Amino acid sequence: VQLQASGGGLVQVGGSLRLSCEATGSIFSLHDMGWYRQGPGNKRELVASITSGETPTYADSVKGRFTISRDNGRNTIYLQMNSLKPEDTGVYYCHANLGLRAGYRPVDYWGQGTLVTVSS
Repeated sequence: VQLQASGGGLVQVGGSLRLSCEATGSIFSLHDMGWYRQGPGNKRELVASITSGETPTYADSVKGRFTISRDNGRNTIYLQMNSLKPEDTGVYYCHANLGLRAGYRPVDYWGQGTLVTVSS
């Protein structure tokens, strides 16, 4: 099982980026998925998450600017980031809670991270 994240890059203040994360491999069930980020000198923090029923949750710092969405048919989530600020800079990690087999407890997987840099 892999989480393949893409879409990071360099953008100016006020710009937009869209991140994607696809879960691939032998997956029995896919539960909550989300994005975390780790800025320079900071701990990893939740940015946004979404349930299998597509209910989103956002960090206060991104509400109104970021939108998380999900395509269950493609095992993919997206993070549309608008009105980007320098404090949004960091490595963004995709997370998924997924089941590998029927009857087994779901486990957490992490993607490799994609760098987002917002320059002023």
